[in-house]
Amino acid sequence: MRISSRSGLPSLLVYLAIGVLMGQDGIGNIHFNNAELTQVIGYAALVVILAEGGLGTKWKEIEPALPAASALALVGVAISVGVTAAGAHYLIGLEWRQALIIGAVVSSTDAAAVFSVLRRIPLPARVTGTLEAESGFNDAPVVILVVAFSQAGPVSHWYVLIGEILLELAIGAAIGLAVGWLGSWGLRHVALPASGLYPIAVMAIAVTAYAGGALAHGSGFLAVYLASMVMGNSKLPHWPATRGFADGLGWIAQIGMFVLLGVLVTPHELGDDIVPALVIGLVLTMVARPLSVVACLTPFRVRWQEQALMSWAGLRGAVPIILATIPMVKGVDASHRIFNIVFVLVVVYTIVQGPTLPWLARKLELGDGPEAADLGIESAPLERLRGHLLSVAIPEGSRMHGVEVNELRLPAGAAVTLVVREGESFVPLPATVLRHGDELLVVATDPVRDAAERRLRAVAQGGKLAGWLGLGANGAGR
Repeated sequence: MRISSRSGLPSLLVYLAIGVLMGQDGIGNIHFNNAELTQVIGYAALVVILAEGGLGTKWKEIEPALPAASALALVGVAISVGVTAAGAHYLIGLEWRQALIIGAVVSSTDAAAVFSVLRRIPLPARVTGTLEAESGFNDAPVVILVVAFSQAGPVSHWYVLIGEILLELAIGAAIGLAVGWLGSWGLRHVALPASGLYPIAVMAIAVTAYAGGALAHGSGFLAVYLASMVMGNSKLPHWPATRGFADGLGWIAQIGMFVLLGVLVTPHELGDDIVPALVIGLVLTMVARPLSVVACLTPFRVRWQEQALMSWAGLRGAVPIILATIPMVKGVDASHRIFNIVFVLVVVYTIVQGPTLPWLARKLELGDGPEAADLGIESAPLERLRGHLLSVAIPEGSRMHGVEVNELRLPAGAAVTLVVREGESFVPLPATVLRHGDELLVVATDPVRDAAERRLRAVAQGGKLAGWLGLGANGAGR
């Protein structure tokens, strides 16, 4: 982690390197070539990663970028697949079926890889929202395309394939939204016997969404992402604990998946595929990705600077390598070569693109400057008392600093009952001045619970005059 952080490289490469060292050409000398098991474990890890990504996606950030992100995830993927496949066929000499498989495999972007190198640069909300939503949406159509191209029989007519993709996406979206809404409603209205059960319940609901989508012949990956996003924006009880649990589980899934993929690859077989991988990667990075971004984002009047960054930010993570195991399981001719080309492409172009993304963002003057940290609020239901206990942490940069308790102007039925400051707790007076680092205990009845949280967030963003300056209780959603 520290090596990847200081070098600016996504941690994907570190874990892949560990896996390679453990493999048959490394010091571990582990012989592992079970592509089917790798695919199953990779799918399970991808479900967890998508769930963690959905829980961390803020609706207010991606809502304005949703049309553009959807266009990139559908039309952009189609353009990327076509252009990359044409390059693989005419420049490398691959058969059309193999070229289409490679084009589809490498058309999925990886948000984890993108944001791991951009974590120190606050970008405009439209850029981050578009990239994040695109990465959550484009896995589903890409998986459908790879499976279709890997089938033994001929691929259906293009309009039939498009119809199948849209139908599977629609089924997955419907199931994901329904499961997410039902799950969040249940978690808000049912008090579990222990707070540690809430994170487990959230992840179980996310997995249920994937299973429901897959059983209904829809896109399980889109279902799990949307269900998690609904729950992540529903003010669930014990949210910080749930978010931390999901984040840790996501890291475990990524680490295990990357190490396993590194063990699966055979380094001494990669030599003949390095040049083809570089050529295909060049077509993808310099032609296919920019063309898809320009074609999809120009109608939304996205500035050229933002288009340039999003063109270069199309990082490929472990998902393409996982998808490259599908033709191996299906028995496609030259499937091992496809896997090797994808592996080399992902590693090389991640090394090239990763460290240069922050530099490009600064050159394009897309940094917004530091933003105030979001107010940390954890909610626990008091079922028998028909109320809620809100634990509020005031971070650095919050405009709640310097505000008196009575100036919070919480709705009737909500009150600050305790303040913890530098390890000491006390009952505040109306004139008590709040400071950075304080933790507040707010008790609110059921009818005013949401209004109290909205008011707290409004003050954190706009200060004591939030209501008078136009940022009222309804102006600061989660």
